[in-house]
Amino acid sequence: MSVYTTVSNEEMAQFLRQYGFDCSFSFEGVAGGITNSIYFVDIHTAPPQRFVLTIYEEVKPTDLPFFLNLCSHLQQHGVACPAPLLQQNGQAFGILCGKPAALISFLAGKIELNPNEKQCFEVGQTLAKMHQATLDFPLKYTSRRGENWRNECVAKLSGCLNDDDNTLLQQEMANLKNIPNNLPSGIIHADLFRDNVLLSNDEVSGFLDFDYACNGQFAYDLCVALNDWTRDDRSNKLLPEKYQAMLSGYESVRPLTVDEKKQMNNLHRAAALRFWLSRLVDFHFPPKGEITFTKNPNDFKALILTFRNME
Repeated sequence: MSVYTTVSNEEMAQFLRQYGFDCSFSFEGVAGGITNSIYFVDIHTAPPQRFVLTIYEEVKPTDLPFFLNLCSHLQQHGVACPAPLLQQNGQAFGILCGKPAALISFLAGKIELNPNEKQCFEVGQTLAKMHQATLDFPLKYTSRRGENWRNECVAKLSGCLNDDDNTLLQQEMANLKNIPNNLPSGIIHADLFRDNVLLSNDEVSGFLDFDYACNGQFAYDLCVALNDWTRDDRSNKLLPEKYQAMLSGYESVRPLTVDEKKQMNNLHRAAALRFWLSRLVDFHFPPKGEITFTKNPNDFKALILTFRNME
């Protein structure tokens, strides 16, 4: 969550009228993630209402039905996540400042940056429920962070990295070929970091930010979550107790197959590579915005090295 597109009061008022809100309101930009512009919007009704406005900076309007319908589908199947509010014309999104934008329900709860084992278990369990719930979701979407994107990143970073980092990058790109294509797959979140989950005490109150959701391998999605939720921020090593808690939570709903278990090290490395690449690009070519920040790429470089040593 960041702010790249600045919205005026007049532009916001015009947008909100499309939802039938013709009353006083207030809004503020939110910093946190990377991809889209995010605002909290408070409608001054009785009782007051709060929504999350997302202005999609990368997603095309033709692609938005996948993401918005996915959230509605998950909510209907008992997976806690925000869902879009429909405009008066029945549409789930509109155009704001020339870009597609949606007003999303606001969920109670808080982000936990230092989760306990119980919370890791609950997140793992909810992720498995999400995977199961998408098995009958009719739409498909190819990842925007797939092979073509990886190759573009490598080309863009040419000349930016030292010899050791460049060698490591090439080796990890080659290691992706060791992962078979026939592992259990479906719709995945692909970005389930700690700041993309709301918790109420030890319970999951909502998964957030489905902007990278796509068709992919379930075990890869689990490794994306494990790499962040069970990682010690100081040592960049995975904490065994939290790791086992999240894995147990996931397998309480969907046990991993033998082939998935064999590939966990490679999948962990693939998940770490994806975020090392994106953070390297943001570090060397920082995005411009009103409220933005760049995350440290070395966190995931260190994690890759950890998994290589474990192998």
